Amino acid sequence: MSILVEKTDFSLKMIGHFNEVKAQLFENSPLILNEARKKAFQDFVLQGIPTNKNENYKYTNLQPSFLPDYSFNHLKEESDVDMQEVFKCDVPQLDTHLVLNRNGWFCEENYKNENLPEGIIIESLRKIADTKPELINEFYSQIAKSEEDPLIALNTALATDGYVIYIPENVHYDKAIQVINLMKEYSDSFITQRNLIIAKPGSKLTVLICDHTLNSNKYFGNSVTEVFVGENAEFDYYTIQNQHNNSTSINSLVIKQERDSRVRTNTTTLHGGLIRNNLKVILNGENCNSDIFGMAFMDGKQHIDNYTQIIHAKPHCLSNQVYKNVMDDESTGAFSGRIHVVRDAQKTNAFQRNNNLLLTDNAKIQTKPQLIIDADDVKCSHGATVGQIDEEALFYIRSRGIAEIDARLMMMNAFAHEVIQEIKLEPLRDRIDDLVDKRLRGEIARCHECSYDCNC
Repeated sequence: MSILVEKTDFSLKMIGHFNEVKAQLFENSPLILNEARKKAFQDFVLQGIPTNKNENYKYTNLQPSFLPDYSFNHLKEESDVDMQEVFKCDVPQLDTHLVLNRNGWFCEENYKNENLPEGIIIESLRKIADTKPELINEFYSQIAKSEEDPLIALNTALATDGYVIYIPENVHYDKAIQVINLMKEYSDSFITQRNLIIAKPGSKLTVLICDHTLNSNKYFGNSVTEVFVGENAEFDYYTIQNQHNNSTSINSLVIKQERDSRVRTNTTTLHGGLIRNNLKVILNGENCNSDIFGMAFMDGKQHIDNYTQIIHAKPHCLSNQVYKNVMDDESTGAFSGRIHVVRDAQKTNAFQRNNNLLLTDNAKIQTKPQLIIDADDVKCSHGATVGQIDEEALFYIRSRGIAEIDARLMMMNAFAHEVIQEIKLEPLRDRIDDLVDKRLRGEIARCHECSYDCNC
């Protein structure tokens, strides 16, 4: 019976691992991380790994992803990654400030903290928790609630490092900060990464996240990022997900906005085995504006699940969501979007749309847009479409002498263009446009332009 439990009850497996390494975790981590760790572990014990009976994870089966006998990296190892030699997934003509994380650890040996405006901090979470505890204590684990999501609880219980980005009041940093998250180990690995971004009032910041795997081992990545956007601040957050089929990637992004702030997020999923993106945005001040965009291109047996929560907590705010998916072969996907307008959040404008294109009869998508409205003076809408390429439109294009394969590509590119055009960094927009075109042509069958031959 004990063998059966060990193989099937993955929650007990993770609880057992925590109990084995907790002395090491507490001994080698700052006090602030350890204080949050205690509560988070209890929350995880109560919730366990989500199954399909959990309404929020109804369309994503995580159980098989916990089956491998993963190794854990609770102690940092020296990085053997040279960005100049190995990492080639760059964006030409885009001038960025580069930050590297390997297996959830901030790589100080690869980081050059040069030419930053005074007061900006880009550093290891672990280091800042030791040297500036007052900064971390104010924000860490404040909006990513371990009692609300078991994977956030598991992340907080196991977190040892990640990155901190801090931009002072009224500082405008026009160069994008490009954070490269690499997974490279010599065995199947469970990667935990915890990040914190703080944009103080009146500041302006753009962050570009690139997620990649560098060999064919099985990876389970569980990342949580908390973002605090102060009054009248502007924050743009772009994500490019490009990982191989042996990877499971859980990304939880929680953003809290204050009065008159503006947030834009744009997630491009080009490749990955199983990807779950959790996004929660709290509009906590009047006149906040949130633009939320995402698109995914899945094939084979890949799975994508975008789960969003937009909470309008104050009056006179605007949110706009557009998510699109292109599903090929036997790929599966899900979109669950929830807009909650709380009581007295009057004059709210909230819009949500999910469009899905199925290229085969075997591709599947589940979509569940939701509105919870507790105020009476609002403008809110949501909608979803699932369909295949319009044969009449295809015939019309082909009647102009265009080959069928080119006509299909034109229609798929047009479908994706609405999301791509919302990327405000022109070199990044051109690069993603090129990558999307190659993805649709089948020229990206794995992590694009990586030096390693993953054969997956």
